[in-house]
Amino acid sequence: MQIFPKTHFDFIGWRWKFFAISGVLLGGSIVSLATKGAKYGIDFTGGTIIQVTFQNPVDIGAVRAAVEKSGFSNPAIQHYSGTNTFSIRVQPLPGESAESSEQQLDALKTSIPNNSFTIDSKSYIGPAVSQNLFKKAVLAIVFSLLGIIVYLAFRFSNPIWGIAGIIALLHDVLATYGLFSICGLEVDLLIISALLTIGGYSIHDTIVIFDRMREKMGVMRNAPLDQVINESMNETLSRTIITSGIVLTVVLVLYLFGGQVIHNFALALVFGTMVGTYSSIAVAAPLVYEWNIRNSKKKPQAAPAVAGPKPVSKPMGKKGR
Repeated sequence: MQIFPKTHFDFIGWRWKFFAISGVLLGGSIVSLATKGAKYGIDFTGGTIIQVTFQNPVDIGAVRAAVEKSGFSNPAIQHYSGTNTFSIRVQPLPGESAESSEQQLDALKTSIPNNSFTIDSKSYIGPAVSQNLFKKAVLAIVFSLLGIIVYLAFRFSNPIWGIAGIIALLHDVLATYGLFSICGLEVDLLIISALLTIGGYSIHDTIVIFDRMREKMGVMRNAPLDQVINESMNETLSRTIITSGIVLTVVLVLYLFGGQVIHNFALALVFGTMVGTYSSIAVAAPLVYEWNIRNSKKKPQAAPAVAGPKPVSKPMGKKGR
């Protein structure tokens, strides 16, 4: 579907500017992860989660103070908008057991008097379970990346295309992961699912461009590679804008009106959608071009054939009778 007039942007000519922007994104993420690290949720660290609903409205600061009074530092308190319901998450204490949730309840009763509450849910995640969840999350990411590499290499009969697609995917995932580190937001299983969703969206957008590049290479056999890739990306630009615009609209609605429970999940999708659209144009295809150009320069050129002297043919004599 073409809703915009055909463009003639020189994406390949801008590739070093794109690489510089990506360097800033990834550099900031790596520095933040190396210095601050990631703030993992109790899915990966273990701890206690309780959800309570108060009879009367209560300030989130009062709930936080009540939980901290029981000895838990930096509790994660979430207030469900429009209700008196709170989700309370605390990291494990030394020698902690499932009974720690009872300590929280006692602290709430004594610190917030004359405001009874009901317990909606109560759960405890032990260290062994959290470590198992973390390992499975890492394995899910690794196996998904390996599967994408194999698929792209098989589909395009060239592993370089698969590697370029994976680099663009890692670019998006690492940038989004770094955003959570910079902002100090919690990373849990829901965020891992968001990262996998971002990777799937990013590689799908890249495959659309790669398909057009392969098609153009068959038609424009004698054209320079940069012209072929630019033509491919300009022809798919309208489709990219439409698809990304629709996806971004949906996740923005989730971010603005979805409530506190999915706020971080929606934020990851909003940022990941924008970065994924950018990387398909500014990272994946330019990497394929750069590889082909550098590889062609390394190949030794065949020496031109030197014309030697033509052999002199002796005239055939007449045979005597």
